Amino acid sequence: MKWFVLIFALFIVSVAISQETDKKIVRAIVIDGDTIPDITLDEIEVLLLKYPKTKRGKRKLSRYVKNVKRVLPYAKLAGEKLQEYEVILLAAKSDKERRKIMKQAEKELTDEFTDDIKDMTFSQGLILIKLIDRETGETSFNLVQELRGKFTAFFYQAFARLWGFNLKVDYDPEGEDRQLETIVRLIEMGKL
Repeated sequence: MKWFVLIFALFIVSVAISQETDKKIVRAIVIDGDTIPDITLDEIEVLLLKYPKTKRGKRKLSRYVKNVKRVLPYAKLAGEKLQEYEVILLAAKSDKERRKIMKQAEKELTDEFTDDIKDMTFSQGLILIKLIDRETGETSFNLVQELRGKFTAFFYQAFARLWGFNLKVDYDPEGEDRQLETIVRLIEMGKL
């Protein structure tokens, strides 16, 4: 009987000890005599990716996600390079020096990325144009116009239109590009 009382006492003590928890003081409000904790939770973002029901739609979405994953690094790089060159161009003393810097930058970019961009599909090109606008805040047409001049921008736009592209297209994350924005955000969060 003594052993039973001793084991029972140890059991009660161990349960009592295990019930102790770290105490945290939080703000609370009292409503009608009830104390309710007032805790601010971290903000979360809910992204809705429209997932099609048909096999064809699923394949199309899968291909679209694959294309976005392929061109997103180039769009990000375009945004970084633009910021880098803006700083360099601001330090230039004359228009002649600016033109020289831009020609050198264009040569470097052409040498580095021409093969990759030539291998892109039509769909990937359209996505890239929109993502460049997303990353830089400027349409491709405006970027060419600022960096190379109006005539060159007009020529590039005319050439792009021959192939079905439009360098003046704006990125609309709340409208027609909502699905693209969702995919990009999911990729950036590491969910896709």
